[in-house]
This record gives sequence, structure tokens and C-alpha cells, in this order.
Amino acid sequence: MTQEQNNIGLTQQLDRADSRVRHDEGLTGALRAFYDQVRSGDLGMLPVFVGLFLISIVFSVLNPVFLAPNNLVNLLFDAAAVGLISLGVVCVLLLGEIDLSIGSMSGLASAMTGVLWVNAGIALPFTIAAVLVTGMLVGLVYGFLRNRFEMPSFVATLAGLLTLLGMQLYILGPTGSINLPFTSPLVRFGQILIMPAWLSYMLAVLPGAMIIFGGIRTGQKRRAANLSASGLSVTLTKALVLSVALVFAVYYLEKGRGVPWMFGAFTLLVVVLNYALTRTKWGRSMFAVGGNAEAARRSGINVKAIRLSAFMICSSLAALGGVFAAARLASASQQAGTGDVNLNAIAAAVIGGTSLFGGRGSAWSALLGVLVIMAISNGLTLLNLSSSLRYMITGAVLAIAVVVDSLARRSRASHGRA
Repeated sequence: MTQEQNNIGLTQQLDRADSRVRHDEGLTGALRAFYDQVRSGDLGMLPVFVGLFLISIVFSVLNPVFLAPNNLVNLLFDAAAVGLISLGVVCVLLLGEIDLSIGSMSGLASAMTGVLWVNAGIALPFTIAAVLVTGMLVGLVYGFLRNRFEMPSFVATLAGLLTLLGMQLYILGPTGSINLPFTSPLVRFGQILIMPAWLSYMLAVLPGAMIIFGGIRTGQKRRAANLSASGLSVTLTKALVLSVALVFAVYYLEKGRGVPWMFGAFTLLVVVLNYALTRTKWGRSMFAVGGNAEAARRSGINVKAIRLSAFMICSSLAALGGVFAAARLASASQQAGTGDVNLNAIAAAVIGGTSLFGGRGSAWSALLGVLVIMAISNGLTLLNLSSSLRYMITGAVLAIAVVVDSLARRSRASHGRA
């Protein structure tokens, strides 16, 4: 066999290999990769979508009002405040830490909003700024205690829970409640304001357009570096599925009141945090520290600064969540931030897919998890069942989420050893 024939044979083999690679880059390859990913224990947010689907089916059968457009709009209004608090919880959970004072922080923020804005007459923007600065300072204290004295975050934030609750009761005074002006922009934001339909539809198709743009750009860069990349068909399919789902959701909500500005603001912050976690050096450092803090330190990451930033973001978002809660209830009271706020916020982050063991999670888990929590609460309320059942069911769902996470970790570990 001549050298020329050998070269021709080798070229044909490379062409067939390239063809197989390109085939794997298509829809079939993407589905196969997803199947392998699930088998390896990396379930992602699949359990959340399945849970939401089952919850919707069960409650809609028991009470058709559950899926009524206006009921879903009210559900989104209620989800925004707890979702914001849960968004901060995602940050500390990514590091394998915890913040038990988020409910008290939101309660104190609610009380400060009433005292500074209504009683002291301070302008609303300055009041919100003071609330956010307070949240940052509280997170700074937690981070300092964790970094300087190696105090477990469980203990530090438990002490903070009691301290912040005492401060909330103190500044509210003997009246214990402050009503916010019902006609004020803040209260209208929390109870009435709805996005224009055109803006809602435009925002619904924006994620799909960003997927296409980002997918094409990433694919070009990877091919230029001789790396495999997803085919255009995969990118277009993802964008189409997501766009259709979001447009239908907006269409259905527009049959009622529409999409609340309050939920839109929460979603915007989810997008911002998701970008920070996935596209910045700080975000990569968060996952590295959560995965193995000592290895991250040895690689040059400032572990103490990362911890400090996580606690500060968590407390700040809890404070902003308290402002949202005050806007939703049109009042600041001693009950704000108490009850099941801590449970719901932490449970939402875990149910949404953020690991309690650190190193795994997403900003989107706060959004999806809080929808699960609020759907359960809303559905049981429509059925006129007692709050005791809501606590038990939410606890059961949280336990299932942790079990799934533990099994997924074990499966990934076994595949890694294999």
C-alpha cells in the first residue's frame, strides 16, 4: 500500500470521526449527554420542575382556582419577598455556611422602614439605603466572627437572630405596629403595580435571544480553539423551548392582572447574581471555596474575603426582602420576619437545588424553590387547611430535597471513582 493510499485512508477515518463528533454535537448528542448527566447524579433542577408539575396537577384537581390567572399573580406577589431572602441564602450555602438570622434581619428591616420613613419622615430612598447599609454591616459582623475567631456560622447567626429580633421589638416600641401609607409608591409596588403587557412579552423572549447570541459566540470561540461545541440546532431548540414557555406564561398571566413589577425586580436580581456567579472571578471563587476551602486557599483565592462578601450579600438581600415584605403587607409589625420566614427562605434555596454541603447551586434555585414553597402554601390556603399541614408538607419536601442531594453526591462520587 502506497503512502498516498495511507494518507487517503487516514483522511477518511478523520472525516468519519469528525462526522461522529458533529453528530454528537446535535440534538441526539445533547439528549445523550443529558441522560448521562442524570445517570451520574447531576440532576440539576430537574426535580424542581417535576415537583412544580406534580404540585400544580394535585392542587388544580382539588381546587381549580389554584391555576386561575389572578391566583397565580397573587402567588408571584407573595413569592418576591421570600425569594429575595432565599437568594441571599444561596450565597452562604454555596460556601457550606448558614445564616439563621435572615428572618430577623428582614423583620428589623421592615421595622426600620416604618420607623424611619413614617415616624421620622425620612425620604423613602434614604430609608431604603439605611436599611441596606444595616444589612451589610450585620453581614460584615458575621463574616468577621467567622474569619477572625473561626466561630461557626450556625452559632454566630443564631446569636444574631436573637439580637436582631430584640432590636426589632425595641425600635417598634409599645405600639408594635406601624401602618404604611396605602397610596405610597412602595405599597403600590408591593400590592398593585403590574408591568405593561408589551414589556412582559419583550422580557419573555429576551432570554431566548440571549441563549442564541451566547451559544453562537461560545461555539465560535470553542471551534476556533479546536474544542467541541454544541451545534446550532441544540442552541436554537433550547431558545425556542424557553421562549415558548415564557411567552405562554406571560399570556396566561395577562388573562388576569399581568406580571407584577415586584416579581420582575426579584427576577432581575436573580439574573444579576447568576451572572456574577457564573461569569466573574468572584463567582468562580465562591464555588471553589465551597468545594474545598483549603484547596482554594492554596490556589491563591482570598477565602476570608469570599466568606465576608457572601455573608454581606446574604444579610443585605434579607434586608431588602424585609422592605418588600413591608410593601406587600402595607405595615411593619413585631410579627414581620418571624414564623416560617427562616424555614421558607432556607427551604426554597435547598429545594431549588443548592446543596447544603457547599460547592453546588445556582441563583435560579432561589426562584424555582420559592415557587414550590409558595405553591404549597397557596394551594393549602385555597383548600382551607390548617397551617400545621403546611409546615409538615414543607418539611417533608425539604427532607426529600436533602435526600435527593445526598444521593446525587454519592452517585457522583461513585462515578468519579469509576
